[in-house]
Amino acid sequence: MSDPQPGLDQPGAHQPGADLQLWAVRGMGEIRSGDDLPAIIADALAPLEPRDGDVVVVTSKVVSKAEGRIRPADEREQAIDDESVRLVASREHPGGVTRIVEHRTGLVLAAAGIDASNTDDGTILLLPLDSDASARAIAETLRSRFGARVGVIVSDTLGRAWRVGQTDVAIGAAGLRVLEPLSGQLDANGRPLVVTAPAIADEIAGAADLVAGKSDGVPVVLVRGMGRHVAELDEPGATRLVRSAADDMFRLGTDEAWAQGFAAGRASASAMAESEATS
Repeated sequence: MSDPQPGLDQPGAHQPGADLQLWAVRGMGEIRSGDDLPAIIADALAPLEPRDGDVVVVTSKVVSKAEGRIRPADEREQAIDDESVRLVASREHPGGVTRIVEHRTGLVLAAAGIDASNTDDGTILLLPLDSDASARAIAETLRSRFGARVGVIVSDTLGRAWRVGQTDVAIGAAGLRVLEPLSGQLDANGRPLVVTAPAIADEIAGAADLVAGKSDGVPVVLVRGMGRHVAELDEPGATRLVRSAADDMFRLGTDEAWAQGFAAGRASASAMAESEATS
């Protein structure tokens, strides 16, 4: 990608529709358990000279590898159980059983985010223990190394309830305003916005995945042009993007919701019948 044009990447200068530039960061090599990932990322980023307002997107796989979040592949089903707090939906298909679960971090996703791609044969990768904390550790190292106010996103690939295919989203973030509530502002026609709140961190993660790809071995992408969303390190992380149970209109799969409702109704009917019989 060509060098940035002067004046296009200054923090605070960007408004919606401003130019966005992304670089695939190569040369990191294979990440192993115990590696100093923040330092490795900093070394790989050095030729690009990170500056104020940049956002660094790191795939969760390399974070998991560095943190030792690896288990034997034959423990996959047990690992899903260990990483889950509840079953959302389960479906049998010719290839086996797909389980949609709520992860211990609040994310709702297939197989608790456990993945066998881009890892050694016979192993699986679990999601990082705390992706926001991982992002913060990387951000602290980068800010110290380059003297630049950069944000960091830890990304992972998720399916979508209403659409076919997968996209990358932010499961961890630091130094970034992950959400941009626009309620009260006016649209282009002067009408007030009511519930609009772009998930900035997810959109950046998705854009970065277009550059990184799924099979090119690119675990880090540098994004330039989002400086107005970069913030202090105490800004809430990606957990802010997890919908609360009270606001979740699709907390169960259809079959599971029916079964739960049927069981509750049957129990209520039985209790009522027993009460009438003894009265």
